[in-house]
Amino acid sequence: MISYKRNQIEDAIVTALGANDAKSEANLVTRVKRLLDTDRASEVRPQSNRAELANYAFFSGDAPGKGGEIQFSEYESFALLIGLQMLNHKWPQKFVVETLRRIRPTLERQHKRIMRLDPAKLFDPDLIRLQARPGSPALPSTSLVFLLIWSDQRTAEDPAPTVEIFEDYGAAFKRGLEKPGRSTTWLELTRSAHALSEQLSKALPRKRGRS
Repeated sequence: MISYKRNQIEDAIVTALGANDAKSEANLVTRVKRLLDTDRASEVRPQSNRAELANYAFFSGDAPGKGGEIQFSEYESFALLIGLQMLNHKWPQKFVVETLRRIRPTLERQHKRIMRLDPAKLFDPDLIRLQARPGSPALPSTSLVFLLIWSDQRTAEDPAPTVEIFEDYGAAFKRGLEKPGRSTTWLELTRSAHALSEQLSKALPRKRGRS
């Protein structure tokens, strides 16, 4: 399995998200650090039946000893990208980390499936047009996967938003409109995964302590 240094992930995410000035780049790198710190600081119990306790959102295991360097998988890089997109939609940092921990088994399987798809076919404009339907919005690929965060009016019994992953646009759209006033955040995963993968393939590792 290919692994990446932290600077490679940061460089790839900066490019994938289009941070084209020093201030935007620094802001993204700071947000990455905060997500990683929050994830590492939260309790992990590998034998727990609760996914948010059984694994980290962005790490494969405990921190290495002094002098060791953390390596990240392509999935963990992707999870960080999704976490940043959630932050951009104003979801709280703690919620982002807990959510990505909880859905990691499902999201990791989806990422593996997405990365087996041929990008030449996924993003072929002619194939996308062939799949288009009158009255439907313009869609970015021939095989869509959505992460949908939705919430109704919150109560003490059900205070938290719900997160679901859909491979079907119609099913996701129906879920988002099931109840009047439902609030939703949509993240399309296929293009994000392949865009990040392309940038990771170009990102070069740097020695620690070097700019």
